[in-house]
Amino acid sequence: QVQLVESGGGLVQAGESLRLSCAASGSFFKINSMGWYRQGPGKLRELVAKITGSGTTYGDSVKGRFTISRDDAKNTVYLEMNSLKPEDTADYDCSAAVQLTDGAENRWFWGQGTQVTVSR
Repeated sequence: QVQLVESGGGLVQAGESLRLSCAASGSFFKINSMGWYRQGPGKLRELVAKITGSGTTYGDSVKGRFTISRDDAKNTVYLEMNSLKPEDTADYDCSAAVQLTDGAENRWFWGQGTQVTVSR
């Protein structure tokens, strides 16, 4: 199986930056995509950003402020968050689409989440 461990969350003031990391470990053939989702208080879960072999996708609310990147050698995805706003306050969850064996279909795995709180 696959384990995803997030780190980097915390409390910051509006306008500041944070960098989240998510490291994948376990037994698998290939990670095809990794991404970040978030759920703020009283809100539905939404896509923040995802990265595949063909590119990146961002949620409209974070375009131009957040950058997702990936280190395949470390099986790690990063989310650089700049110009943070109070509305970015949420639990941020890492996800990965993983082939456990060669030729297998993707299976989705999730981390436990890391809290980001942005104060005014």
